[in-house]
Amino acid sequence: MRKIWLKKNEDRRIRAGHLWVFSNEVDTQKSPLTDFAPGEEATLCDARGAPLGSACLNPASLICARLHAHRADTPLDKTLLHERLSRALILRQRLFPEPWYRLCHGEGDFLPGLVIDRYGEHCTLQISTAGMESRKEFIVQCLDELLAPASLLFDNDLAARGLEGLSREAQSRGDLPGRLEVPENGCRFFAPCATGQKTGWFYDQRANRRELARYADGADVLDIFCYAGGFGVTAAAAGAASVAFLDASPQALALARENAAVNAPALAGKGAVETICGDAFHQLNELYEEGRRFSLISLDPPAFIKRRKDAAQGLAAYRKINVLAMRLLTPGGVLASSSCSHHLAAEALRGCVAQAASRRRLHARLVYAGGQGPDHPVHAAMPETAYLKCFIAQVG
Repeated sequence: MRKIWLKKNEDRRIRAGHLWVFSNEVDTQKSPLTDFAPGEEATLCDARGAPLGSACLNPASLICARLHAHRADTPLDKTLLHERLSRALILRQRLFPEPWYRLCHGEGDFLPGLVIDRYGEHCTLQISTAGMESRKEFIVQCLDELLAPASLLFDNDLAARGLEGLSREAQSRGDLPGRLEVPENGCRFFAPCATGQKTGWFYDQRANRRELARYADGADVLDIFCYAGGFGVTAAAAGAASVAFLDASPQALALARENAAVNAPALAGKGAVETICGDAFHQLNELYEEGRRFSLISLDPPAFIKRRKDAAQGLAAYRKINVLAMRLLTPGGVLASSSCSHHLAAEALRGCVAQAASRRRLHARLVYAGGQGPDHPVHAAMPETAYLKCFIAQVG
C-alpha cells in the first residue's frame, strides 16, 4: 500500500481508536490526496512516519479516509470482510432468536460505509463509501456464504453516496418481496421493501417501543411521525384504548392502519384507530385548538440537524415540536421524545423536554433514557455513532 501522512499532532484521535480522517488533517505536501483513486487503500502514518493503520480513501470527500484496521497493514479483502461479518452475525444471533435485525452497522462493526439489515431471507444493504462500493462483489459473496439470502436490495438513495461520487440508483438481486414482514416485540409489522424510508424498517427503536408500551394500558395514544406505526401499534397491542397516527405520508398511514388491524383487531374493529395526514407542526396546533388530548404520546421526528452548520435551526425545531406535543398531554400523561440526529447531544434533547414542561408550568419526571438497540453497536471511540436518543417522561 502507498502511504498517506498526517500533519503534526493530528494523530491523537486516531490513536484513541477513531476511524475517520478528515482532509484538513492530511499533510498534502507529502501525500497529495489527488494522487489517490476513490476506494484505494493506503497505510496511514503520523507526521514521523509511524504507521497508524490501514484505510480506504476518497480524495473528493471531507472524510477522506476511513480506517478498517489499526496499527497494521491489513487489506480490506474478502477474508477480512468475511471475518467481520461473521463476528457481527454471531453477536446478533446471541441477541435475537429470529433473523430480523441490523446485521452490520458500519463503524460499530468495524466496517465503515456498510449497513446491512436482515429481514429473514432478504437483506437490504446501504453502501455509502467508494471503498466499500469497490468491494461490493466480495460483500455479496460473504453474505451468500453466511446467510444464502433469497434476495438483496442495494438501497443507494443516500446523500453520502452523492458526496462520494457514487450512483444513487437502486440495484437488486433475486425476486424482491413486495413488502417486508417484521416480527417485533410480539407484534407482526408490514413495511415497504423498495419504497420505504431508510432500509424499510427502523430496528434501532425496538427496545424503546417496548419500553413505551409499558404505559399503554387504557391510554389514548398519539404516534407523531409514525411511519408504519411502530410505537402506536406496539402500544395498541399492549392495551391502549385508542391510537391516532400522524404522518405526512399517506402510504405510511395506510401501513400503520393495517398494522394496527393485524395486531389489535378489537381496537381497530371498534373504530378506535385514526390516521391524520399532514405536516406535524401544523397538525399538532390543529389538534390543540380542537381540544384533543392524549395520555401517551410518541414523538419520533426525522433528523432536524443533518449538518453541523444547521445545529441552531435544528435545535429550535426540536424545542418547538416538543412544546407542541406536550401541550396535548393529559395531566400525568407520558411523552416519549426521540432524536436520530447525531449532531444533537442527549443532554440537549433532555433540555427540550424540560423546557417544554416548564413552559406549561409543569414538571417532567424522566422514567427512561434509551438509545439505539444492541444491533446498532456504538463504537466506543466514536461518539458520532451514538446517534439515537429516546427519553420517556411523565409530565404533571
